[in-house]
Amino acid sequence: MAYYTWGFLATFISNQPSILIIDDDPAILRTFMRIFQKKGYSVAVAARGGEAIEKLNRNNFDVALIDFCLPDMEGTKLFPMIEHNSPRTLKIMWSGKIVEPQHIAGADALLGKPIHPDKLLSIIESKLKNRNIEL
Repeated sequence: MAYYTWGFLATFISNQPSILIIDDDPAILRTFMRIFQKKGYSVAVAARGGEAIEKLNRNNFDVALIDFCLPDMEGTKLFPMIEHNSPRTLKIMWSGKIVEPQHIAGADALLGKPIHPDKLLSIIESKLKNRNIEL
């Protein structure tokens, strides 16, 4: 999956907002990586929770998009690590199944799949502006 992360390197040379997309569906990773890159975001992706942990240990992100059901863990298991390493990171959970709000305590937003890109972008842009992060 290393070929997905090339856009992430731009974080170190610009002020682009950075986003980590965590989902085990390669089509979702490719699609949303392209959408966010076109909007000026620096993008990294992870297909498993363990891979996300490695990236979260190395870098801070402005936004983390997290699938609820990952192959190696529940996506909410990443919340404490994100809070510890980068408390300002927006945590947006998405899921293809019904998730009760009490199961995702700590998320800044919950979206059901399929994800509508314009709605997702609107939520992210609004929340980043509220945190004074330039788009």
